[in-house]
Amino acid sequence: MKFLDQAKIYIRSGDGGAGAVSFRREKFIEFGGPDGGGGGRGGDVVAECVDGLNTLIDYRYQQHFRARNGGHGMGKNRTGARGAEVVLKVPVGTQVFDEDMTLLADLTAIGQRAVLAKGGNGGFGNAHFKSSTNRAPRHANPGLPGEERVVWLRLKLIADAGLVGLPNAGKSTFLAAVSAARPKIADYPFTTLYPHLGVVAIDDSEFVLADIPGLIAGAHEGVGLGDRFLGHIERCRVLLHLVDGTGEHAGKAYATVRAELAAYGHGLADKPEIVALNKADALVPEQIKAQLARLKRAAGRTPLVISAATGQGVPEALRALAKVIDEVRASAPPPNHIRQPPT
Repeated sequence: MKFLDQAKIYIRSGDGGAGAVSFRREKFIEFGGPDGGGGGRGGDVVAECVDGLNTLIDYRYQQHFRARNGGHGMGKNRTGARGAEVVLKVPVGTQVFDEDMTLLADLTAIGQRAVLAKGGNGGFGNAHFKSSTNRAPRHANPGLPGEERVVWLRLKLIADAGLVGLPNAGKSTFLAAVSAARPKIADYPFTTLYPHLGVVAIDDSEFVLADIPGLIAGAHEGVGLGDRFLGHIERCRVLLHLVDGTGEHAGKAYATVRAELAAYGHGLADKPEIVALNKADALVPEQIKAQLARLKRAAGRTPLVISAATGQGVPEALRALAKVIDEVRASAPPPNHIRQPPT
């Protein structure tokens, strides 16, 4: 299934049904009085978070959604039927924005729903307007129109840990080695073109790990694959920063990615981070020592030395991730947010 994390759609709720003008007409009843019922309410447009989805690809092929109008009122004080709602099924982690980028809803749990466009109220029938001075009103209200708006759907993957690093740092190899995920792996930059998720089990712990495309200088401004993918690690509890040990300067590579995380904002630079020098299998001990010293100076801590290809140091990295995840889960579970659009 093709991955799509952003979609622009057009929605319109249903119009309310018109009220009826009707009078009771029965044998031997000369002045039956008004009995026109009110119109039914128009259908809403609702976003619902469902299980089994991890992409917004369905909204590439259909962008227009309209709920049904409410039924018109009828005689004998019968109210029109309510219009059927339209339900937009979205994956966990979907945010809904108005056209001016105001956040309308943040759906982070299965079953959450948010009304994006309310249906119009139905009009009153003439029975509503009966009074002591007007015993036979001959007018009724039309239904109110529904709401029409353009909204953006943006998916931010929900994972416990996120892999970051420059292109070709070995992130996809690491994910494939520790989970059942099978991302594309090749020896050239930007092999990964969209995020991947994998479930990792280590000892008695289990967590979700996300691999995003590699970052380059200017990524927070959209350079390369850009800031669009940085959003996928906003919800992560901890970052595993992989640095290619075969590169020219491990310290500079680390600093480049850190600068992009800080420039992007949204708290990415403040997340707990585990730093690892990757591809140790391709280095001789002297090279490992030199790169490790550069990376330690840049990161201000002692990095792990791993090889995703051979498994060297990988269990230690996973245990370090699991420890941080358990601590963050215990102290601050992620909140759920649902905001209703302004009326």
